[in-house]
Amino acid sequence: MLICLTLFFFIITLMINFSWASFIIEWEIMNMNSTSITIPILLDPAGTIFMTTVLLIASSVMQFAKTYMAHDKTTDRFIILVILFILSMMFLILFPHTMILLLGWDGLGITSFVLVIYYNNAKSLGAGMITALTNRIGDVMLLIAIALMFNEGHWLVINTWNSDLVSWSSMFILVAAMTKSAQMPFSSWLPAAMAAPTPVSALVHSSTLVTAGVFLIYRFFPLMKSWNLFQPTLLIIATLTMLMASASAMAECDMKKIIALSTLSQVAVMMFTLSLNLPDIAFFHLITHALFKALLFICAGNMIDIHHHSQDLRLMGNVAPQLPTITTAITIANMALCGAPFMAGFYSKDPIIETTTMLPKEKNIVIMLMFVTATILTTAYSTRFSLYVLLAPTYSPSTQYSSENKTQMLSVIMLTLMAIMGGAVTNWMFCAPLSEPNFSSFMKLLAPTMVLSGLAIGVKSTQSLSPAPPIVTSSHCFMWFLSPMSTHIAPQLSMKLPLLQLKETDQGWSLLPSLLFNQLSQSSATLMNSQDNSIMAHIACISMIIMWVIIAS
Repeated sequence: MLICLTLFFFIITLMINFSWASFIIEWEIMNMNSTSITIPILLDPAGTIFMTTVLLIASSVMQFAKTYMAHDKTTDRFIILVILFILSMMFLILFPHTMILLLGWDGLGITSFVLVIYYNNAKSLGAGMITALTNRIGDVMLLIAIALMFNEGHWLVINTWNSDLVSWSSMFILVAAMTKSAQMPFSSWLPAAMAAPTPVSALVHSSTLVTAGVFLIYRFFPLMKSWNLFQPTLLIIATLTMLMASASAMAECDMKKIIALSTLSQVAVMMFTLSLNLPDIAFFHLITHALFKALLFICAGNMIDIHHHSQDLRLMGNVAPQLPTITTAITIANMALCGAPFMAGFYSKDPIIETTTMLPKEKNIVIMLMFVTATILTTAYSTRFSLYVLLAPTYSPSTQYSSENKTQMLSVIMLTLMAIMGGAVTNWMFCAPLSEPNFSSFMKLLAPTMVLSGLAIGVKSTQSLSPAPPIVTSSHCFMWFLSPMSTHIAPQLSMKLPLLQLKETDQGWSLLPSLLFNQLSQSSATLMNSQDNSIMAHIACISMIIMWVIIAS
């Protein structure tokens, strides 16, 4: 079903992009007398490309789930939840009406929470609660923003205009996008959500849920620019998130958490690009990143499955002879992530890097240095990941390795092709030709220099025997201490007031509740008596009215 939907949307994408037009279809649900209820469906180039990408990844993930979830007893529940998640994503992408946008946004949060707690253990429940509560902040912010937009008469995303309240809406939409895309200070939920099954991580936490915030800002971008502080605020937050995620990935040994931090870093790159007033390049990177990151998660899931569900990098290694297809796919995905020439990531990351090199003249040299450092660390942790997983000597028993089956190969082969060709195809077919920017030779050589520097740092980190200082390792392992702050400090602070109320009222000698109860009881007694719904009183009143009518006639 998903493959057929993918092909259907691919044909629609080709038709819309080659005609370079956007269509709004009014779907009439109900028509009563002169009142009709219609839902608009927006088919534009960006929405159809994104929907095709989501469906392509979903079909590959469900193919991969056949082997990964083969011994699971509740596979039907898993499939229904995944389909509900895709349906919520469809509401978010294709329906420009703000109420349906809110429905899709809330649907993403609820289904992702249920998928994270899928294994029904304490760790999954804790991760699910962090995910749900963080996303609820974004849900409330989006709800307030939509209420402010309703006050101005804005019902459609594509039809907004500037006013005094719209700048407040922009601020609330930015906070909502930051929570869903795990930007600082809301970053801790994304690595925690890796407690979900790996097929869920491949679909939800690589290409759809975390990029929903980026897509929301992309949709509202003309509205967001009306807020003067939008670009500088997003620029600082995205740069800090990018650097934090890349540095934390260098200190992490959990395979899935490294890929999650890599996702966080690349989502921050998209936010960074949006803050530079380049929404089309940010959306282009969103599409290419979704392809190779989902491939990386699926390959990681196959490796975890083979290693008896162990996710530790240090126990893996030397798998190329047994798993040639998955080894090739991991290498291609990591090369695309680093921006290797002519891979999918190259076509979107290269314009971002080249645009950033012009920052010293316009913005801030500190922002540029942080961006360059984060990009170098991206190549470094990808190299470290590949060396540990593929080439390092293994510390696991060799009997657990097996040959690849057909289902595993089918799940990775389509995404591997898209990780190679997806960027070029999207660039050639869908992006309008632009005049090449005029750079100096130094600026043009900066991108390959960053890749080679990261390669050297990644190789050095696997061979270095001297440990880093404990404070550096601890801060990076705890994501600059964001994880303990969101899981230990914030809950304690938020529970102090309810605990005080419990001690004062339920367990204490406070007279305020009883006084309030007595006062309210006395004041409402008269009203309650006047609203007494006695059957005999009703019968008596009706009888008196009937008698009065008879006498009067």
